[in-house]
Amino acid sequence: MKKIVILTGAGMSAESGLQTFRDANGLWEGHDVMEVASPEGWQNNKELVLDFYNQRRKQLLEVKPNKAHDLLVDFEKNYFVQIITQNVDDLHERAGSSNVLHLHGELLKVRSIADSSLVYEWKKDLLIGDVCENGNQLRPNIVWFGEAVPMLDKAITITKTADILVIIGTSMQVYPAASLVHYIKSNTPIYFIDPKPSIEKNSYPNLTIISEKASMGVKKLVKILKP
Repeated sequence: MKKIVILTGAGMSAESGLQTFRDANGLWEGHDVMEVASPEGWQNNKELVLDFYNQRRKQLLEVKPNKAHDLLVDFEKNYFVQIITQNVDDLHERAGSSNVLHLHGELLKVRSIADSSLVYEWKKDLLIGDVCENGNQLRPNIVWFGEAVPMLDKAITITKTADILVIIGTSMQVYPAASLVHYIKSNTPIYFIDPKPSIEKNSYPNLTIISEKASMGVKKLVKILKP
């Protein structure tokens, strides 16, 4: 059974109503990114950071997977599918995908500030005073700017095994996630789905660009890859 590795970004979840945090002027929901997504922002104003992610968590719980999420699940009938996502939502899992790796953390999980291995499922508001079993404050289980990406090595290992690489809804401008494409075998077919593709047709060997939103693009991909 051939292996498809799928890299997904914000465009994957946009049709569910989850827009990318960052807008055209670089703000995240009206905040400077460093205020709400950096260790320095956390130290400066924990309440602001917690409120920011509490709002994102509430929004996530109100939306559902879209057609693109559902179609990716169907690939598992004929391929071994591994999804590597930059998204912090759980929409791939809710749609039914079996193998999902979150590069940048998960919005519905929190972790201890003192021990990153103490991770808890979390669907309510996270407040100052919410602590782990050892009495240390909990924080969002999100990889902030300036922090290491603990799942990167695993993502690289997975990408190296791809027979087919699919990229959906990401600009391929955010590192280290964008570097993953460099780890595939030289003859691996690449399918890039995005309404405004940021890479040229001749950027990579065996590259097919599908200039569509995620749902329509994946629908076309299903026809292309049908056994």
